[in-house]
Amino acid sequence: MDPIIEVKNLKKYYKQHKKEPGLKGSIKALFKRKYKTIKAVDDVSFTIDKGEMVGFIGPNGAGKTTTLKVLSGLLYPTAGEAKVLGYIPHKRQPEYQKQFSLVMGQKNQLWWDLPAIESFILNKEIYEVPNEQYKKTVAELSELLDVKDVLKVQVRKLSLGQRMKCELIAALLHSPKVLFLDEPTIGLDVVMQKKIREFFKEYNKKFETTVILTSHYMDDVKELCKRIIMINKGIVVYDGSLEKIIQKYAANKYIKMVFLKEVAKTDIAKFGKVVEHEPLKATISVERKETPHVASEVLRNLPVDDLDIAEPELDDIIRKLFENK
Repeated sequence: MDPIIEVKNLKKYYKQHKKEPGLKGSIKALFKRKYKTIKAVDDVSFTIDKGEMVGFIGPNGAGKTTTLKVLSGLLYPTAGEAKVLGYIPHKRQPEYQKQFSLVMGQKNQLWWDLPAIESFILNKEIYEVPNEQYKKTVAELSELLDVKDVLKVQVRKLSLGQRMKCELIAALLHSPKVLFLDEPTIGLDVVMQKKIREFFKEYNKKFETTVILTSHYMDDVKELCKRIIMINKGIVVYDGSLEKIIQKYAANKYIKMVFLKEVAKTDIAKFGKVVEHEPLKATISVERKETPHVASEVLRNLPVDDLDIAEPELDDIIRKLFENK
């Protein structure tokens, strides 16, 4: 079976104008401009099969979003090849545009002053979704995402979580075969992040949608993706199992504590490396395998009001990987 997404030696370069400060610099730039070449994506290659959910990760400015924009046809590549579902994205063929969707956590596609249902109707017409399919999809997704009661409320009056759910419905109305998710849970609280992840997991299982996910939240990638493609400075530095990366570079977990009364830093340091300390709260780093035992000892010996065990941020793991290299 041919891969759904195929990228070969993909490059995307930008020219960035450099200007010296002040009036003198502005006048000089009129006659002789200096440019710097930015290699947003530099010789990237990978393939993704049908139904795969792949984490596409890396530090800020690594080239993740640029790659997704090339794959969705928003950007024209400088060199190399990209194919999705057999189509060349930058040709922007309607047949291709009806088979993928790009969800960006920091961008809105819903009309701010209209109820979400109005934007759904507009998308239905744009993607030429048959009436019966439209009704069925809206009913299924609104039930799955628990937003049936807010579809007729102005988008600007919705909470961030409700709005994000409605954004997902708008993106999935035409039942895309490929889904590009760029920071889909950014800004959401922990409970809402979990609900969105569960939705993606269920949706992928039901429709075998091929998904590329970028996220700085480790839980997003860990719970949804068995495979990750790691990119840095426009270059793929790792393509393989997420489990191997976690075992090697996320050897520790964080125990975050809130106290009923003030606790000295020296008393906290007995249980692990102190990462953060204030009189009424603290965070320690402990070995992954020792986490349950240490958490139990902390609860037994310190006046803990609340305790949370957290994974390190994905950025921290990536940084360790690059420092190690």
